[in-house]
Amino acid sequence: MSIIANRLGRIKPSPTLAVTAKAKELKAAGKDIIGLGAGEPDFDTPEHIKDAAKAAMDAGDTKYTNVDGTPALKDAIIAKFKRDNGLEFTRDEITVGTGGKQVLYNALMATVNSGDEVIIPAPYWVSYPDMALLAEGEPVIVDCPSEVNFKMTAEQLEAAITPKTKWLIMNSPSNPTGAGYTREDYKALTDVLLKHPHVWLLVDDMYEHLVYDGFEFTTPVQVEPQLKDRTLTVNGVSKAYSMTGWRIGYAAGPKEIIKAMSKIQGQSTSNPSSISQAAAVAALNGDQSFMKEWVNAFKDRRDLTVKLLNDCEGIECPNPEGAFYVYPSCAALMGKKTPEGKVLETDEDFVSYLLESQGVACVHGEAFGLSPHFRISYAVSEETLKTACERIKIACDALAGSAQEVAA
Repeated sequence: MSIIANRLGRIKPSPTLAVTAKAKELKAAGKDIIGLGAGEPDFDTPEHIKDAAKAAMDAGDTKYTNVDGTPALKDAIIAKFKRDNGLEFTRDEITVGTGGKQVLYNALMATVNSGDEVIIPAPYWVSYPDMALLAEGEPVIVDCPSEVNFKMTAEQLEAAITPKTKWLIMNSPSNPTGAGYTREDYKALTDVLLKHPHVWLLVDDMYEHLVYDGFEFTTPVQVEPQLKDRTLTVNGVSKAYSMTGWRIGYAAGPKEIIKAMSKIQGQSTSNPSSISQAAAVAALNGDQSFMKEWVNAFKDRRDLTVKLLNDCEGIECPNPEGAFYVYPSCAALMGKKTPEGKVLETDEDFVSYLLESQGVACVHGEAFGLSPHFRISYAVSEETLKTACERIKIACDALAGSAQEVAA
């Protein structure tokens, strides 16, 4: 009899972490690898945030804190929601966890019963379905292809809701597509939710500040205040402040859920790092002006990546509204042969071919629930992106059945 719990059979390892680990392993072995799998800004954490962490250590702020966040950090989060979103919360409506991932996990573990359904638009962040499964829930996947700009429609949401529905999970701008829901998009969805009072809304706003071309970020409770009492709004400092390793995420929502999530956290990790929490206070309360420069840099990288990928035969790359990912289609490459004679049958075959032949690591679309696509993170330098896209073009041109191969 195996020592491993049966519940682990319901889930798979994180594909994005697996790709990043594989790229690092190949680099360590001396291979020339360009890693485009990790959703991690290449900018350093701003100095004033690091200084706050050093000051906290020097002041002896190195002990246990309240399980779900210090009063100072909760106050900074409350101020952030009021400043950025026009939303008002109290301390007992705020929770802090070890990254946004733990906050999402706590929420589902604290609320989902066996058989409860969790609606998840696809493409989705890889962990949403597996978290629902670990909580003994049932993910209900709604396909949102490029023809609808990777966004769920009101009609799709209405059709997906059943008496067993517990949550709808939304993420805008999206990982992996970068697609952003406008106020009008959200209004159509919140109108549906108003008709189904048993459905709760779990909103992942982690990429809130990374938007381009004048796109106006909104979060659903801004659009429909009547949903505040059944919405959990999740955010964090990882992406906007380049603090992925500091591991601080947070959420605002009804007191009942916040208290239940604290109970889960109290019996798992307990409080997040006291030093990271002090740094997060400085991030949220401090100078935000650096973000404009970062956003401009990400926009330039996005524009470069979209242009170069669309120059690759068989790849179609939409232009996203936010985040730092593109989600190109490789449908036109399916059925073609590599120089070694392997037929590309899936997007996983394609990304494996890119890694093996050109040393470019990205993530296959099946991991995000919609194929045949692949995800590239453009949170790297323009020079790295140029080299990576050149290699991808070489790989596409070398496929049997390509225009170049036919001409030859």
